[in-house]
Amino acid sequence: MNLGLKEKGVLVTGASQGIGKAIAAAFAAEGSRVVLAARHQPELEQAALEIRQRGGEALALAADVTSASDVQRLAQHALERLGTVHVLVNNAGGVEGAAQFEELSDEDWISVFQLNVLSTVRLTRALLPSMQQQKWGRIVNIASDSGIQPDPFAPHYNAAKAAVINLTKSLSKAYGRDGILINTVSPGFTKTPLQEQFFAAQAQKRGETPQQAVQAFLRRFELGRPGTPEEVASAVVFLASEAASFITGVNLRVDGGFVASM
Repeated sequence: MNLGLKEKGVLVTGASQGIGKAIAAAFAAEGSRVVLAARHQPELEQAALEIRQRGGEALALAADVTSASDVQRLAQHALERLGTVHVLVNNAGGVEGAAQFEELSDEDWISVFQLNVLSTVRLTRALLPSMQQQKWGRIVNIASDSGIQPDPFAPHYNAAKAAVINLTKSLSKAYGRDGILINTVSPGFTKTPLQEQFFAAQAQKRGETPQQAVQAFLRRFELGRPGTPEEVASAVVFLASEAASFITGVNLRVDGGFVASM
């Protein structure tokens, strides 16, 4: 299937590892020109190099998406290097540790919303004018199954991802007439370095091994296994493609059947 992404300019945040890295590689495999963004330049350069070694076109631009000035600089440089940005993937996000509600400070809440919500707001705001000018754009925001079916721990993260899902729906209604389609992908348990760190921390709290913590969590999944970054990336590339040209405002769950609701 021709997905119509050849020569499209794509910006992916949080692209140095895990899901973001897989998303960048998947777009490059479709012939897109990809800018990878993340905080840590060495890992970012390595991810871009791997894409180029496979024949793709990739550029690394280090940026901290929790910084308003960094976001503006990233958007400007991406536009300069690509000529325009056709596809924006707001993948940067996460949480440091999984604390209970009573353990969280105001600073914890602010930090998580800066990383997961305001980064998406700022980068989308910076790139919308160019998409409006060309009458074509795709924005895919990466949320989480916990934004729909929250766990009792990390309520600040759960609320932030719910905000991303809500924001996506709102923006899809505001900019659909401009030819800009905006969707969410919500991964479930996906095998990434961040998830491994999360389960190691949970295991330590409970006096378990990381393997025991993972197995206990997997019992709640119909497919009985974690997803892969590549499986999430396939969903993102589809939503950005011409094959999904009548889809906007959706939240596509890639969660192995974890979320129980319809």
